[in-house]
Amino acid sequence: MNAERIVFRTGKTTALVLLEESDAPQLTRWINDPEITRFLTVFTPNTLEEEIEWIKKISSRQPNEFIWGIWQLAEKRLIGTMGLHRISYRDRVATTGAIIGEKDCWGQGFGRDAKMQLLDFAFNTLNLRKICSSVLAFNERSFRYSLACGYQEEGRRKLQLFSDGQYRDEIFLAVFREDWLPLWAEYQQSKIQEEVK
Repeated sequence: MNAERIVFRTGKTTALVLLEESDAPQLTRWINDPEITRFLTVFTPNTLEEEIEWIKKISSRQPNEFIWGIWQLAEKRLIGTMGLHRISYRDRVATTGAIIGEKDCWGQGFGRDAKMQLLDFAFNTLNLRKICSSVLAFNERSFRYSLACGYQEEGRRKLQLFSDGQYRDEIFLAVFREDWLPLWAEYQQSKIQEEVK
């Protein structure tokens, strides 16, 4: 896999990079791992060919969807994916979703770092005003990092989704631009301070 990636946004520990066809084997491994998919709505197996086609499709620059790879800067490796979906330019809203596929990176703050870069693009480039997400109630890591990015719980659908042999609550989250901007200022300041040290 190419260690020199086309970088879209760079954070403190991660970068959002364009996905390449050579990433397909890694994506196929993640999407077929029950430990990962138990937190997702995806539950059927995907082939390498299907992942290659998915990468080709997202590369076609659909105006209401963007998906990037999450690149760990220190190790120079792809560790996940993150997307901005169902963008409504009239309502100025969208939905986000992410996968950290490398399990040794779980709980390390990489998701938050990448999400802050995505939100910068959503709010400060696309001029969106609200970004939504949802999480299964037992996915505590995803819930915590969403709160750390400024999301707030808007509601729940009780026993909505089936995972691990049980029906689970789906938690709806959202962050508004005006609530996120102070967090972004703090994030940028902490980045500047790290670079000065």
